Amino acid sequence: AYPAGPNPLSLSLAPPGRPTLTASSSPLPRPRERGDRRRRARRGLPTHPTTPPAKMFGRAPKKSDNTKYYEVLGVPKNAAQDDLKKAYRKAAIKNHPDKGGDPEKFKELAQAYEVLSDPEKREIYDQYGEDALKEGMGGGGGGGVDPFDIFSSFFGPSFGGGGGGSSRGRRQRRGEDVVHPLKASLEDLYNGTSKKLSLSRSVLCSKCKGKGSKSGASMRCPGCQGSGMKVTIRQLGPSMIQQMQQACNDCKGTGESINDKDRCPGCKGEKVLQEKKVLEVHVEKGMQHNQKITFPGEADEAPDTVTGDIVFVVQQKEHPKFKRKGDDLFYEHTISLTEALCGFQLVLTHLDNRQLLIKSNPGEVVKPGMAS
Repeated sequence: AYPAGPNPLSLSLAPPGRPTLTASSSPLPRPRERGDRRRRARRGLPTHPTTPPAKMFGRAPKKSDNTKYYEVLGVPKNAAQDDLKKAYRKAAIKNHPDKGGDPEKFKELAQAYEVLSDPEKREIYDQYGEDALKEGMGGGGGGGVDPFDIFSSFFGPSFGGGGGGSSRGRRQRRGEDVVHPLKASLEDLYNGTSKKLSLSRSVLCSKCKGKGSKSGASMRCPGCQGSGMKVTIRQLGPSMIQQMQQACNDCKGTGESINDKDRCPGCKGEKVLQEKKVLEVHVEKGMQHNQKITFPGEADEAPDTVTGDIVFVVQQKEHPKFKRKGDDLFYEHTISLTEALCGFQLVLTHLDNRQLLIKSNPGEVVKPGMAS
């Protein structure tokens, strides 16, 4: 505990250019204080108390929550440095935005680890909480730290999100597949056919090669800080709020922004252009309902992304006469009682326009539901 009254100070020796202020009297540490110093040393914290906040700001900061960062990482307050690293590594991989994680949670993990991994900041946080760091003690509370930089220090820039949200150094992601239904009649599936379909898709701008700028440079989006996502909170009522996460409107979820003067004249900074493409789809004989026809790499192109596929899903249309069950065709025909007892004959037009003669012999009784 620090004395409430004024404490006489004197200049002591220090490394060149770094004078420090210390108390003129230095009583020997009490046994309890020596035990506290040993515990701080085992945790990797400074063995001497930090400068009293009253001497730094002229007033002592109010104590605030000092458990949040430990809860974010899921570690106890006496966790060692190795435990902090293991906890951050596991949680950061799970919550990385490129892996479908929560960008805000990813930032909280980086901020918590940045504070608790620094012995001086951790000491201040344990004593006075997060507000003391925000007021400037210990060099700040990690609010300006880049979560991707901390992540890269563990895994390198080639894993997911190195570079603070920039596409440079990121591992390429696979684009989404574009799925279209393809309606086909029973005649088409029996005989086989080809259909030409015109589609519109996005392709990389040939002038800037998908960079969006004349110089090929880009900067982190100031609206989302490079995460590509924004979190909005709405007040629904007393003590009720709604939190929504959506793609950043400024950068359209890319995490990058381009200077207006440096925008590519071809794509206006959009990086992609629209083009018409005609695909010839071959429907093979005997194809089933919901069977897929795939055109690899023909979906929308995007920077630093492996182009997805265009997939056509066969949708069999109902036929007025025939019913299909697997590879079999069924045709129902109603006959009179006389025809059932004395015989009948029927000329059936098949799906390939062949004429089939179906008949029964006289005296051969045809029962309801009988197949031939």
